[in-house]
Amino acid sequence: MSVKVTQIKSTIGVQKEHRGTLRALGLRRIGASRVHQESDSLKGMLHQVSYLVKVEQADAK
Repeated sequence: MSVKVTQIKSTIGVQKEHRGTLRALGLRRIGASRVHQESDSLKGMLHQVSYLVKVEQADAK
């Protein structure tokens, strides 16, 4: 199953580890989106930065 992750808030004033997590997700600016395969490690990353991103199910095309 794929999920679409979109950054919705700025990283100004955010912990350094959280900025690194966003970078690892492939997100660099507000409005940027990436599609990832769901996994346990991805769930942990999304939990850490849940206040900065929006997660939705990706279209299965």
